[in-house]
Amino acid sequence: MTQSEAMNRRSMLKLAGGAAAVASLSAAGVAGLASPAGAAGNGFGLTITDQAVFGRLNYFRFSTSNIAWQPGVNVLLPDDYHSTNWRRYPVLYLLHGGLQDFRKFHMEDDIIGLTAGRRLIVVMPDGGPAGWYCNPVTSYAGPHNWESFHMNQLIPWIDANFRTYAEYDGRAVSGFSMGGFGALKYTAKYYGHFASVSSHSGPASLRRDGGLVVHWANTSSAFAELNGGTVYGAPLWNEGRVSADNPVQRIESYRNKRIFLVCGLDEDVNETPVRAGQREFRGLLAQAGIPHEWHELPGAHFVRRDMLQRDVDGVIARLKKA
Repeated sequence: MTQSEAMNRRSMLKLAGGAAAVASLSAAGVAGLASPAGAAGNGFGLTITDQAVFGRLNYFRFSTSNIAWQPGVNVLLPDDYHSTNWRRYPVLYLLHGGLQDFRKFHMEDDIIGLTAGRRLIVVMPDGGPAGWYCNPVTSYAGPHNWESFHMNQLIPWIDANFRTYAEYDGRAVSGFSMGGFGALKYTAKYYGHFASVSSHSGPASLRRDGGLVVHWANTSSAFAELNGGTVYGAPLWNEGRVSADNPVQRIESYRNKRIFLVCGLDEDVNETPVRAGQREFRGLLAQAGIPHEWHELPGAHFVRRDMLQRDVDGVIARLKKA
């Protein structure tokens, strides 16, 4: 039995992203309904089924044919967003890890505090408990096409309904764990969408160690997301999809972008393979002469507040200014 086969289901789900965010938005915090232009109607295949405002935080829930349930999205606006009607802002898409949801970064990581006074819109969408920011090869739980939802529907909807820079130099993507992988994947596959990419303890190599990360993705998605279906196919993988999604096989797609990588130094079921994959990725970037910023720090699999703050500041420095 291989190392990947020997990992039990609990470990695989842990590696997909850590403990779930369990706190919920309180109705008592509702300050009023959000009303960006056109938000109440249909657009890009999305229909709003719920929405509210919590200070700077705008909450939405959507109906979409790409997802069998109604995913949530938080949109965090700058402090001065409503004081003008002409200023446009850069956007950071911030992707959660496995067994988490769209509330992760404001409930656990103080993204509201970290962006106070900064002219940046932060979009935090659902990505499924083990969706891996993919359209799965098989699903027995209805559609779970997270990639199509994010790239074909949500991004155009955000640009149509908020004052964004709807262009390459106006967008960044970052994420934690499974979301860190999603950020790296989306940046490579959709080259013209994001000028900055960041991965906080996110896998960067799918095939190393006997395809360990592909096995994690398949096992966690089968158990927590797809009712026995898989992201990449089992027992045989869809090799074309693996290659298309694998950051270490898409090195040239990261040229001329800001790249920010963080991982921990602890030996841990989550961080040990993540660190090995990030080191492989960094080595290939260096060989190709592609600049990148990286940090290896004490601890294991969690978002480091100082690194998230550094990331936010780096995103603002790289993108078009508000």
